[in-house]
Amino acid sequence: MSATITLARIVAALVLALCGVMPYLAPAVGEPFLIGLFARSMIWGIAALSLNLILGYGGMVSFGHAVYLGVASYTIGIFAFHGVTDAWIQWPVALGISAFVAFIFGAISLRTRGVYFIMITLALSQMFYYLARSAEMYGSDDGLTISRRSDLGISWLNLNNRVTLYYVIFVCLLLSLFILWRIVNSRFGMVIRGIKSNETRMEGIGIATYRYKLAAFVIAGTMCGLAGILEANFEKFVSPDTLNWPRSGEMIFMIVLGGMGSLFGPVIGAVVYWLLQDVLSDITEYWQIIFGPLLILIVLFARGGIVGVLNGKRRDA
Repeated sequence: MSATITLARIVAALVLALCGVMPYLAPAVGEPFLIGLFARSMIWGIAALSLNLILGYGGMVSFGHAVYLGVASYTIGIFAFHGVTDAWIQWPVALGISAFVAFIFGAISLRTRGVYFIMITLALSQMFYYLARSAEMYGSDDGLTISRRSDLGISWLNLNNRVTLYYVIFVCLLLSLFILWRIVNSRFGMVIRGIKSNETRMEGIGIATYRYKLAAFVIAGTMCGLAGILEANFEKFVSPDTLNWPRSGEMIFMIVLGGMGSLFGPVIGAVVYWLLQDVLSDITEYWQIIFGPLLILIVLFARGGIVGVLNGKRRDA
């Protein structure tokens, strides 16, 4: 058992190490585009980690999670549009708005369960999607181009430098992993996992499950807002499509692919997702046709995605 667990941890460490050296490895192998590919993978890895807190550990299937990423990205873009590029203003406000939206979404949707919960999160997120499409001042359907990246006010942390921006994203990924690890292994995390297992029993022993789920919802939304901040600075562009429900579906795909309810699974899933998309899109524009059956095979034959396979967990025939 320990050997398979070690194998999963080794793979996770290798993925993180690969992310850490990519700005130097990619030019050395003549593939500089990999820097952008891995930067994007890490940003979406952070977003997938945040969703994994409520989906993988809490059993809350949210199809509106991408709205927090989009709200934070638009906050950065709107600030830049009006000439405010100070990161110490932009970033706290973006995180605060993401947390507030998550609180509102959670306060409404967590009063329901099952398919009703899914549909409410979907409906609420679509409201923000159509709001962004109707905002003509900020690009409407065409999206909003961000003229200047956030200014951290530190000379050696200039986000206009590609390598510096990459490592800011990398550090944020490591920070997100650490925070999620501390949460999951705390009493709070134990309660969240207990709610997923049997919410009725948790209520029966006096646990205020609604409050715990709402707290997890806000934490997840705030962490996803961090991914939105990084996304806006990386792409220098934000569009209404960022808030649309298929983006939430992509996050769920990454989590299932990497390993739902595991610490490193969403990160591994995000990296594999973007690498596969890049490879398959070079082969055919209908790469989703290949991706779909791949996900079905993982669900049918692997328990816990890639991490589950590495841990030796497979479904019985």
